[in-house]
Amino acid sequence: MQKFFLYARKSTDVEDKQVLSIEAQLTELREFAKRENLEIVEELVEKQSAKIPGRPIFNEMFARIERGEANGILAWHPDRLARNSVDGGKIIYLLDTGGLAGLKFPQFWYENTAQGKFMLNIAFGQSKYYVDNLSENTKRGLRQKVRRGEYPGLAPVGYLNDVRTKSIVVDKKKSVIIRKAFELYGQNSSRLEDIVNFLAQHGILSSGGKKLHRDRISFILSNPFYYGHFRYAGEVYEGKHQPVVSKKIFDKVREVMKQRGKPKGNPKIAKPFTNLLRCEECGRMITAEIQKGHTYYRCTKKNIQCSQPYVREEELDRQLSSLLQKFSLRPDWAEQMNKILEKDKKESAQSATAFVQESETKVKIITVKLQRLLDGYLEQDIERETYLEKKRNFMSEKKSLEEQIINFEQKRTGWLEPMSEWIKEAESLPKIAQESNLFEKKVAAEKLFGSNLVLANREARLRAPSGEDLSGENQWAALRAAHQLTSKKSSSFIMVGVGGIEPPTPVL
Repeated sequence: MQKFFLYARKSTDVEDKQVLSIEAQLTELREFAKRENLEIVEELVEKQSAKIPGRPIFNEMFARIERGEANGILAWHPDRLARNSVDGGKIIYLLDTGGLAGLKFPQFWYENTAQGKFMLNIAFGQSKYYVDNLSENTKRGLRQKVRRGEYPGLAPVGYLNDVRTKSIVVDKKKSVIIRKAFELYGQNSSRLEDIVNFLAQHGILSSGGKKLHRDRISFILSNPFYYGHFRYAGEVYEGKHQPVVSKKIFDKVREVMKQRGKPKGNPKIAKPFTNLLRCEECGRMITAEIQKGHTYYRCTKKNIQCSQPYVREEELDRQLSSLLQKFSLRPDWAEQMNKILEKDKKESAQSATAFVQESETKVKIITVKLQRLLDGYLEQDIERETYLEKKRNFMSEKKSLEEQIINFEQKRTGWLEPMSEWIKEAESLPKIAQESNLFEKKVAAEKLFGSNLVLANREARLRAPSGEDLSGENQWAALRAAHQLTSKKSSSFIMVGVGGIEPPTPVL
């Protein structure tokens, strides 16, 4: 008497979208077995694609058949058993040798005869052809999507996959953090470990809730997706998505990574305030060391006598926070300045120049060259490696020219964006000072004070206590002076000159 394994399979692959669910297959197979009086040894359910060999439940089923536990298989259709030539050939071979006595399908006629095996072989071949053809159609669709500038994959961090429009859109919260990470690394004052910590402090972590690995950071900082291009199958394409960083910043980051090369050895514990201050007595840079679980800062004292004592990181943090507060922009001042800035933006005019026309002509020439390059590659006149290299160079040059055109067209109003950014930075200083992110405090202090910070008698301060050593043209020094004038002058006198805030009228 024949004994059957009832086998049901469904995968999440595209070719199975129209296939009955597991529950529906089991229902039909049970009813068929009851009508045909088939003895079912066990019901086996597998949720895996049959495009390639290696299904564990399928393989175990045949091992049990060879051990004599059953000698037949009941399945909904032959394509549930095999969609590849290896598994299909195995079934035909077992039928030839008698290891498998019979197969039953509610949706397919089969008898263990020469004609039946011939029809079964055709069914397996049709299943494989369907999968192969579907794969080609899918790849063709992906290539067409790529040509339209649509990235056919998961959006990188800082972007989101919009399931409604099937496009990639900017993540308004994370994109700001990613842009800041590019800017910080491009300043050549941050390590990959610093960027890891910066992203973690702003909630950008791995799927497991851990900090991103430094290799992942390297990939992010070298991914052209963030300035508007993307890689696919080893080739670079222009994307339709909105860039997060400019090509200029991306190139700066790439140059910094190139200069640094691959780091050697294990990374050391970060000491945020190193190379930020100098010792007022001996002029050496301030370094740091860890003693009994605490970080202390001191001058290097190499081959020189210096009487300056150590200072703990917590105390140095408090002093730098206090300094940053003194150079912050009051919320009411920021509000007034933003109103004036908006007025200036509306009154500023755009102008076209010969430079813009020349650059646009160059962009058109590069576009023609790209098309000719593609034609040469398709005609097999150019090797693939040469084609990819030249295409990358042309596209990089084109992107740089396009950004130059935009920058030049905005030259007359080019001061507006930096001014707006400065207002944001100055207004955010109190928040930076109050938070515990020492790395951000160092970046802010370097931007404000440059090399003018000294450490003397455990006190961090500017070389000149009043701050007059900062340049008179420096907006930060002017802001400090404005704070000192608040008790002597009216707000309107301090805020802005008669002509508004547009240069050369002084801002403060």
